[in-house]
Amino acid sequence: MDLKLAVLIDGDNIPSAYVKEMMEEIAKYGNPTIKRIYGDWTKPHLSKWKNVLLENAITPIQQYGYTTGKNATDSAMIIDAMDILYSEKVDGFCLVSSDSDFTRLATRLREAGMKVYGIGEKKTPNPFIVACDKFIYIEILKHQVSENELESTETTRSTKNDYDKITPKDVRFIASTIDDVADDDGWAFLGDVGSLLQKKQPNFDSRNYGFQKLTPLIKSIPAFEIESREDSRGRMKLIYVRIKEVKNTKKKR
Repeated sequence: MDLKLAVLIDGDNIPSAYVKEMMEEIAKYGNPTIKRIYGDWTKPHLSKWKNVLLENAITPIQQYGYTTGKNATDSAMIIDAMDILYSEKVDGFCLVSSDSDFTRLATRLREAGMKVYGIGEKKTPNPFIVACDKFIYIEILKHQVSENELESTETTRSTKNDYDKITPKDVRFIASTIDDVADDDGWAFLGDVGSLLQKKQPNFDSRNYGFQKLTPLIKSIPAFEIESREDSRGRMKLIYVRIKEVKNTKKKR
């Protein structure tokens, strides 16, 4: 059953150009039954949002800036989030912002048993990222449109230069996670690996590296090997991964 999600958007902090892809992404995790965006709609910088609100059934919430230098939008969004929490009408929240001010809110919602998804730009401070169950960088959502027009993942990677590079640190992180869930022979079910990667690092996403799924990302790393197995009924393929053994190439004297 789909989770019922409350989508709360910080209009002062997120560009309107991403709204279509953002709502499509949110639909993967649940049914957005509440969709609100917060901001001072008398300000000209929010004018671009007005054109996309009706198309996506997002309710604008007016919040005047009462004091210079203070973000009243954050306070209104936090108050609404707590009201929604106590109404018990949703199973989770999607907080759309790049502002670390929502860190405590995300933590509090999770303490109440809510699933919390975060969406924001790559500049989002780490405390807010790790306070969420999953955090998605909004920049990668735009890439998906052009990627569908390309023939392969390899082509995509060669024509895009703004993805993150897979670093030795990333490889070690993935390797340690594989080791955590591996059997005695070193094999780990890739679904379990993906779940644990997400728990350890909420912003881990294969799309950050230019891959739509985890399997091709793992295949691209020479340190790992993949094996495809049939389930007990022979109806579907299960993907397993393990760390390749390092062979000792030195000759014995």
